[in-house]
Amino acid sequence: MPGRMDYAFYVTVYLGDSIPEGEFVPLMQQAQAQLARYRRIYTVTAPAPDSESMALCAMADALYYFQQVQSGALGGSIHIGSVSSSAQTTQVDMSPAAQERELYRCARLYLEIYRGVD
Repeated sequence: MPGRMDYAFYVTVYLGDSIPEGEFVPLMQQAQAQLARYRRIYTVTAPAPDSESMALCAMADALYYFQQVQSGALGGSIHIGSVSSSAQTTQVDMSPAAQERELYRCARLYLEIYRGVD
């Protein structure tokens, strides 16, 4: 059964609050494409009825986070009037390999993914 792609599921069942509604569909489409790739490479099973939808939401959250880091939206400094403050931030590994590992980790939170046959 394919995962649900609606924002209502993301907010009410997954309890997500990171992704703005207007940015949800493109991120979910990217997550679905990645899950389809996993299905081509691995054996993927959903142990519970909403497992695939939950995995897609987790992957979309990760994609949104990567998008925010790349755009600089999660910067460590703020300016209000003439006062500025900066926080020490740790560097995030934004390499394609690190992003792939995180998406795979998110999918495995909810899905059984393995190589081989049943």
